[in-house]
Amino acid sequence: MISLSTATTNALDKVLRGGVADLRPMPRVLVDHGPNRWVYRMTGARSGDPVLLVPPLAAPALCFDLRRGCSLAEHFVSQGRATYLVDYGTVSFSDRGLGIEHWIDEVLPHAIRAASQDAGGRPVHIVAWCLGGILSLLTAADQTDLPIASITTVASPIDFTAIPLVAPARPLIELTGGWLLTGPYRLLGRAPRQVVRWAFQLTSVDKYLTKPIAIATHLDDKEFLAQIEAVDRFMENMIAYPGRTFGQLYHRFFRGNDLHDGIVDVAGRLISLARIEVPVLVIAGATDGIAPEPAVRRLTHLLDNSPEVRFEVCPGGHLGVLTGRGARDTTWRVIDSFIA
Repeated sequence: MISLSTATTNALDKVLRGGVADLRPMPRVLVDHGPNRWVYRMTGARSGDPVLLVPPLAAPALCFDLRRGCSLAEHFVSQGRATYLVDYGTVSFSDRGLGIEHWIDEVLPHAIRAASQDAGGRPVHIVAWCLGGILSLLTAADQTDLPIASITTVASPIDFTAIPLVAPARPLIELTGGWLLTGPYRLLGRAPRQVVRWAFQLTSVDKYLTKPIAIATHLDDKEFLAQIEAVDRFMENMIAYPGRTFGQLYHRFFRGNDLHDGIVDVAGRLISLARIEVPVLVIAGATDGIAPEPAVRRLTHLLDNSPEVRFEVCPGGHLGVLTGRGARDTTWRVIDSFIA
């Protein structure tokens, strides 16, 4: 039964005080900057090998700092671990020519080296979400001399044919030779942020349709309301995909399923995930519609030279498995155990 006094307080906070969530970002300092690259160190005590948080393209870096109490960055800082975050900034029409090679040749290698150097030359534990995990894996496979201690991928799909949500669109896409999406992104020079937001929302359309009812029936649950506010802010800050990068993802990963065999042609050179020589933790979300367990698990069969490959299924959907209300007791504990 709803507590009327608590519900009233929460309602007043939402209406008169801007909300119930603590959305203050973790304090940070800029340690490196370049094209499409801002590398921040979270302030606080620092010990052990550093952690570098790598977001996907199109999603804001605040996925790792969603809100106080549900912030993976805050979690690592509270442990006294040196914690770094790479932010790609916004994407404009002038970025339309940037391809995947830009992120794995320039952005991520510089970010990894900057974090390592700032941490006294120590190797870096990469913790990456969704496409951020794919780009991190390709970077590590392409440049094996980078100071990487381990890689953790969270909800990073490798076998795109194992994603039920996209299966209905495949026949029409192949019937049109891929032009169903090719024409629009080439014309616009990017996949607009609003389109990215809609695509993300479609994966959990039931939650969006029932959200007003959920809020009304949870008005006395401050944590529930705070999480909704934080996720809404996350969705409002989606970023566009550069046109060329989107085209490569669409044709090579979605249509061609190139990642399935672990070898990808990037700017005329083949990158094999079998070249990765560091421990890898692979995490899938139990109810993830964007990166379901079979699509994520495929990675464990491709890392022939990794000294340790660990696979875990944790509760949550695509974002929830990373930073849901229960992630601190599930996903984060798995990551802590792995990088310890």
